[in-house]
Amino acid sequence: MHVTLHEKPANATHWSTRTLAEHLGTGATTVRRAWQSNGLKPHPSSTFKVSRDPHFGDKLIDVVGLYLNPPEHALVRSCDEESQIQALNRTQPGLPMKRGRAGTVTHDYKRHGTTTLFAALNTLDGRVISMCQLRHRHGEWLKFLRLMDRRTPKHLSLHLIVDNYATHCHPDVQKWLARHPRFVMHFTPTSASWLNMVERFFRDITDKRIKRDSFTSVAELELAIDLYVAHHNIDPKPFIWTARATDILAKVTRAKAALVTPAG
Repeated sequence: MHVTLHEKPANATHWSTRTLAEHLGTGATTVRRAWQSNGLKPHPSSTFKVSRDPHFGDKLIDVVGLYLNPPEHALVRSCDEESQIQALNRTQPGLPMKRGRAGTVTHDYKRHGTTTLFAALNTLDGRVISMCQLRHRHGEWLKFLRLMDRRTPKHLSLHLIVDNYATHCHPDVQKWLARHPRFVMHFTPTSASWLNMVERFFRDITDKRIKRDSFTSVAELELAIDLYVAHHNIDPKPFIWTARATDILAKVTRAKAALVTPAG
């Protein structure tokens, strides 16, 4: 029996191969061959969200322009907070990595509190300014702005790429920025965290350090974060942005069209 794509129900990707085979009255092997011949992988899935920001194009062009053509006599820093990082104490030691097997950690753990990591990635050289705090309110964001101010030569302007989180736009923050005109804010579009380069750093520190260890306290977790950042800054590897704004806009336009066009 030959299975074609139009024979499967609309929600077939949420079914098991065996269930779909029973629904079609054929064998599981036939269904698997149909998936393979059409280049489909029904079981894996990924999430996405198309930004509905009415100023998406303008913000995209602004941020990508900073990546590809940074201003002179200025530093571009990609900034964000990674909140609710948990100090998890694994109940048993994990198995070490060996040939043919990845390292393991136990699925059960004890929680010992959380911290928030503030990070500002220098898009030119990859170095990171960081700070851990228990909360991530506008007061902590102001504290981080002052830290960047102290850590940046006074003759340089600072162009900060941030998201639209309310703490970044708080009236107290606006007053502080007005008194420090060398800080220039650039906001990413809503639902477009992928445009903020510091998210790659958060991904790396999570995968390479935080998820691989066990912590008996928040202080121990924060020490591990500080040591990771210090080691990273010894020989940083900057992330290279290559995508042009026009290419991204075209891709988003196709995605929007696909969302409103019924599947064939």
